[in-house]
Amino acid sequence: MIIIEFAFIISVGVLIGIGIFNSVKISQQQQRLENAFYHLLEAQNGEVSLIQLAAGARVEAELSRQYLERQAKVFSASLEVDDDGNTYYRFPKLRLPGNN
Repeated sequence: MIIIEFAFIISVGVLIGIGIFNSVKISQQQQRLENAFYHLLEAQNGEVSLIQLAAGARVEAELSRQYLERQAKVFSASLEVDDDGNTYYRFPKLRLPGNN
């Protein structure tokens, strides 16, 4: 009986550890996405493509796509296609304080 209780306690501990690890990983990915997104907004004059965001944040393309689509809705960005057929979002012009 003590072995079963011990195994149960170990299992619960492992599950809690996995949950904490996943939570930290997701938080780090979100932080990298935010950093890359705002960097690209400034560096690319408001034009951000999915591949730029995924590469800049070093996260999976699907996660980057979800993030980029959410940001596009929030900021009313438009989806555009350049002369080479590449798609990107055009965000409203970024006006930083002191840059009039």
